[in-house]
Amino acid sequence: MKIIHTLPELRTHLAQFKHPALVPTMGNLHDGHLALIRQAKPLGDVTIASIFVNRLQFAPHEDFDTYPRTLDADCAKLESAGCNVVFAPSEKEFYPEPQTFKVQPPPELADILEGHFRPGFFTGVCTVVLKLFNAVFSEAQGRRVAVFGKKDYQQQMVIRRMVQQLALPIDIVTGDTLRAPDGLALSSRNGYLSADERAEAVQISLALKAMAKALRKGEKDIAALEARALQTLADRGWQPDYLTVRRRHDLHPPQAEDLGTDDLVVLGAARLGKTRLIDNLEV
Repeated sequence: MKIIHTLPELRTHLAQFKHPALVPTMGNLHDGHLALIRQAKPLGDVTIASIFVNRLQFAPHEDFDTYPRTLDADCAKLESAGCNVVFAPSEKEFYPEPQTFKVQPPPELADILEGHFRPGFFTGVCTVVLKLFNAVFSEAQGRRVAVFGKKDYQQQMVIRRMVQQLALPIDIVTGDTLRAPDGLALSSRNGYLSADERAEAVQISLALKAMAKALRKGEKDIAALEARALQTLADRGWQPDYLTVRRRHDLHPPQAEDLGTDDLVVLGAARLGKTRLIDNLEV
């Protein structure tokens, strides 16, 4: 496995390959990331993981400075998963000057849910992902693939729409959410949880499961369903941002005709102590 820190070296090295497969990450890797690497491997002739903590997608009050940087451990995990290249640029390398050119996704998709509670988040995500695509795929001559996890449901949808609207010759592949034995979605931020919080954290997944079960049984009062889920977590000491039912294809609230179809997803975001967790389940 080759570890690369600069753009010129990355492009020179990748010039020998035709079908790159990329898994973008911010590091502090867990088994969910490694599953994406294994999913990407048969999709190209070289598998690349990027590790870059992207300042543009963090608000001033969020955890950019304290986000764990664990490059050595991450590289050991990636090598064991069969990754071929790790691209781990410094901030100065990737943003040598202030990034004043940015990708602005449409508000009807990017300013709801995560975008509502984290204003500007998806502008930062789209800008860094487009820049990574330009870095990794510039020398490619054949199929280009990028793999993203379904746990970040809205994020993979925003990126898929960006690729479509900008006519980028890249296939976006989505990997299923990997979960701990108790059902908690794997996340780099789970490491922030205390032992007691970790035991409690599964409640967000259980709340979403209860919502999905109610929908499958024919629940029609979506507002009441969402209110019950929010109250359930709040009563346990959580600070929920949203627990909601949306349409899969556009993440907008379902209409009466959408209920009972396979176009529904339940999504949640809530803070437990100082840690904000997100999860989702397709119904």
